[in-house]
Order: sequence, then C-alpha cells, then structure tokens
Amino acid sequence: MDYFNYKDGELHAEEVAISELATHVGTPFYCYSSQTLARHYRVLANSLEGCDFRICFAVKSNSNIAVLASLGRLGAGADVVSAGEIRRALAAGISADSIVFSGVGKTRDEMAFALDHGIFQFNVESQAELHILNEIALSKSQIAPVAIRINPDVDAITHAKISTGKKDDKFGVPIQQALELYAQSQQLQGIRFQGISMHIGSQLTQLAPFRQAYSHAAEFVKTLRAGGHIISVIDAGGGLGIPYCEESEPPLPHDYGAVVKEIFAPLGAKIILEPGRLIVGNAGILVSRVIYSKYSHERRFIIVDAAMNDLMRPSLYDAYHAIVPVSEAHNATPLTPADVVGPVCESSDIFAKDRLLPDFKPDDLIAFRSAGAYGAVMSGTYNTRLLIPEVLVNGAQWSVVRARPTYEELLKCESIPGWV
Repeated sequence: MDYFNYKDGELHAEEVAISELATHVGTPFYCYSSQTLARHYRVLANSLEGCDFRICFAVKSNSNIAVLASLGRLGAGADVVSAGEIRRALAAGISADSIVFSGVGKTRDEMAFALDHGIFQFNVESQAELHILNEIALSKSQIAPVAIRINPDVDAITHAKISTGKKDDKFGVPIQQALELYAQSQQLQGIRFQGISMHIGSQLTQLAPFRQAYSHAAEFVKTLRAGGHIISVIDAGGGLGIPYCEESEPPLPHDYGAVVKEIFAPLGAKIILEPGRLIVGNAGILVSRVIYSKYSHERRFIIVDAAMNDLMRPSLYDAYHAIVPVSEAHNATPLTPADVVGPVCESSDIFAKDRLLPDFKPDDLIAFRSAGAYGAVMSGTYNTRLLIPEVLVNGAQWSVVRARPTYEELLKCESIPGWV
C-alpha cells in the first residue's frame, strides 16, 4: 500500500496534486510520501514484535537526508557503505551508535572516521580488512565492535547483478574462513567480536533463500558460542522485494518477520535488519513530462524529459516500473503498444518497450511508480543533464528536499588548466 492515488481525476501524493508540484518544481522530479515511508517501516517493525531488534535502513537505497531524518524519527538506524553515508546519517539526526558499516572496500580513512564517531558495528568482509581495522583501532587506543559478514553460498533467486550471497560474489567470507577469523580474537587487541552479519541479495521474492541462509547463520552462531565466543548481535541483512507490477507478489513483511523470529529469536541475540527498497521503493515516484510522440517503422515512441541518467534501473537491470498518467482521464482511453524513451543519446535510454499505454500528447504528465529506491541516489549528469529535484510530501505539505542545481553550479566544479 502507498499514498499515491487519484483524487478528483488527478494523481496525488497524499493530499498534494502532482500537477501542482510539476508547476512549482518543473519536470522531471522525484516525489516521496512521508506516510508511505512510515507505514512500511511500522509494518516491518510490527512483524518483529517481541524480539530485541533494530531496523537499520540501507542508506544506499535512498540517501536523501530528509528521507533519513523521517525514518530516524521513527526509530530507524542506518546501514551504510561509505564515510559519506555516515555523514548523511549523522546529518539526518541518526545517532552513531545505531549505524552499521558494511561494504567490501572500506578505506583506512573511512574506518578511522567511523571509529571516531563511535558507530555500533563494523561488518567486516575479509581478513585483510579485519587486520587493518585492528591496526587503526590500536593507533587510536580504541576497540572496534565487529561482526564478520559470512557468505552462505545461497542463491537469492534474484537478478544476477544484485545477488550477494553466492560463493562467486565479492561479498563476505565463507563460513569456514569466518571461523578462522573469530579464532584470531586473542591476537587482535583492537577488535571486539560481537556478532555475525549476512546479506544475500536484493529484491528477493521468495522466503526459501532467507530460510536457508538464516539457518546456516544460526548454526554458525551455535558453533561460535560453543567455542567460547560471545555472539550478541545477528545482522540478518535485508533484501525482501516489493511488487513492481500487479503480477508480482513477493512475501509480506509479516511472513518474512515470522521467518526471522523463528530462526533467530531462540538465540537470544539482538537482531539487526537492513531493509532499503522494502521501505522506500513504493514510497517514491518519478514524474516526467511528454515531449514528443514519434512513429517510426510502425513503432510508437513516447519521448519524455526524464532519462536514463535520472532513473538507471531500466537500462542497468532491465527493470520494470509501472507507468501511469497523472490525469486519470487517460486511463479511459484506448491502450496501444509504445516504447517510452528519454532524450539521452543512447539506445539504452529506454524505460519501457512495447508497453500498452494511452495516447499521450506533448505536455502530458506521467509517473514512474516504485521509484523511491535506487532512483535519485544512482542518478548522474550524463549528457550534461542537471540532477533533478526531490520533493517530500507530508499530508498537504510539501518541500523540495534536493533542489535542481543550475548549469553554472555544475560547470564551476571544473576548471581549464593554464596551459590549454
């Protein structure tokens, strides 16, 4: 459920008409719904009732500071993968002691920054990283709280580019190797092993991979404890998918939470979850304006002012986003196949192919649904296109939470050397 619905014949974000936003902000732009963010967070939290848990929102899915602040007020921590994301979380008011730091390539400077701010946990992904972290912690007379990220070699049954838990993926360490790392605890005086971590992929639409991976993790915790290690934290990652189209029916958060509780609650550890898309995916839309309609070799092209640099997922993953008219009247018109494309000079700049759509005319507004995750956060300035605004709605209120820069601001970041 989300809060993007038709009212009085027009698509609204909560109580705000999308056309009103388009008039004030210009197109294209992203729009997020505060009520949807809150609902999705609470549904997941309710599914874990009775457990000692913390939801650490995956900042990589949507790093807008206003979005992070909205979730932080609900009690969310942050799962980060860079020092920049730590800075965003802190700027949003999320406390450092509710931040977990994941990622395979943490630099020395990033580790030092995280230690200086007292984050809750480093999810360490290699022996080399562990020893560097130990060295830095000792240089600061600190002790780094650590969970080793294990790779359970489980197929997440998702897109190959967002699968992270198979043995050939770059993430985590095999369970046997992880056991060897925990055995080094006496030699690593700058490290405090407090838990284990895992994350097998994104946009999972079945519970079986979770159950399989979590079962491996639970057995590993028992093995570690039998060896005398104190394991008080289990970071189960995230990855539960969302319905991008009507035919897609991923498991409900309630059913996912039941699996988490069934497998991990008996271990008596604090459970960390790292959802991103599940919370913010359907809380955002991308609004665009039709520029032209074009017919070529019996194909219909709808050319819009949003492009692949604004929403990378279709060109990068062949991802599906529902496309709806802002004016509800279009839904009553005949549907014919069309390709929805952007103005970037790439054949990959395509949002939909052979999609049944109304007869859109120039200046018509359309919305790409389920664009709140991995949308604005992955955008760029290819073809010297400006980053587009982000708008947050709360009831009848709205605010631009990332402004569209000017061309002058874009160009001033560059300079011409004196020898040119």
